[in-house]
Amino acid sequence: MSQPRTVRVPLPGREYDIVIGRGLLADAGALIERAAPGARCAVITDKNVAPHYAPTLSRTLGARLIGDPIVFPHGEATKSFAHLERACARLLDARLERGDAVIALGGGVIGDLAGFAAAILKRGVRLVQIPTTLLAQVDSSVGGKTGINTAHGKNLIGAFHQPSLVIADIDTLSTLSPREFRAGYAEVVKYGLLGDAPFFDWLEGSREAVFAHGEPLIDAVERSCRAKAEIVLEDERETGRRALLNLGHTFGHALEAWAGYDGSLIHGEAIAIGMALAFRFSTREGHCREEDAARAVAHLRASGLPTSLAESETLTGKPAPSTDEIVELMQQDKKVVQGSLTLILVRAIGEAFVAKAVGIGRLTNFLDGERP
Repeated sequence: MSQPRTVRVPLPGREYDIVIGRGLLADAGALIERAAPGARCAVITDKNVAPHYAPTLSRTLGARLIGDPIVFPHGEATKSFAHLERACARLLDARLERGDAVIALGGGVIGDLAGFAAAILKRGVRLVQIPTTLLAQVDSSVGGKTGINTAHGKNLIGAFHQPSLVIADIDTLSTLSPREFRAGYAEVVKYGLLGDAPFFDWLEGSREAVFAHGEPLIDAVERSCRAKAEIVLEDERETGRRALLNLGHTFGHALEAWAGYDGSLIHGEAIAIGMALAFRFSTREGHCREEDAARAVAHLRASGLPTSLAESETLTGKPAPSTDEIVELMQQDKKVVQGSLTLILVRAIGEAFVAKAVGIGRLTNFLDGERP
């Protein structure tokens, strides 16, 4: 078994490590003790993850563990005010102190919910992320974004709250369904498409080995984490370059809100469609060559990911959203400034940019042509 790899996120005064490797869950107690000496820990997880990994985590935490794990339903609908209130109540019942830690054991939903609870409980307690999905390992567990959803859209209520430690145990990905793994892979591809063309080239040649859970999977997770750490260090609160990490997300989040967070369209699938739309819109606007857009979309399709509004219709079993529905939901996006829509578009594979004040008329015409 290869040695764990560590990616350092050197934010001044809030430095933390992302530890990546196999078999790390059994060593989580020692890793957490080094990052947060003496901290007691409360675990938040979901009903799918708990049977697989909560017993091992509980054993390694030993006397540091406070009570039983707090278990939530699986799925995007868990990121709600009601579940946030329940999480905070349970943590307060446990008498968690500021020096103690909330451990998020699960995918992006649990990471976001537990992270937000940690951010607001007593104005901030420690957070340890133990992501168990590919999407969470390469994206949502890193960088400090936390939050919940509302009827107005995804992640519109939240806070920035950096973890004290991220433990990415590659072995936990073995229990993912093929669909969930593919969805996480969309976020891996994103790093190549937005700013690292050589990484995208590598993925084109290594995708099958990544999907086979070989050593290239660890390489892909590490490279994705390094890319995100670099951007977070430069722009922690998304006032500039960090917005590039949202390639495909404005379209994708609108589709998730339209689908109702019911599990019929999961996050990575929505982002894959969103990235395909971003490339095709970039081509339509004259920013990007058609060959680059076709290459990006072809890789997503070869990975088993959806790339069109017609596929959102197939996945959800309901008619594709109207152009007006999509645009209205996109206008709820966090990147809207003074009512003007901002999109992440591309000039080439590996060269994303922030497009401000995108014309709604041009976007509407494009989406009209994309509807099935």
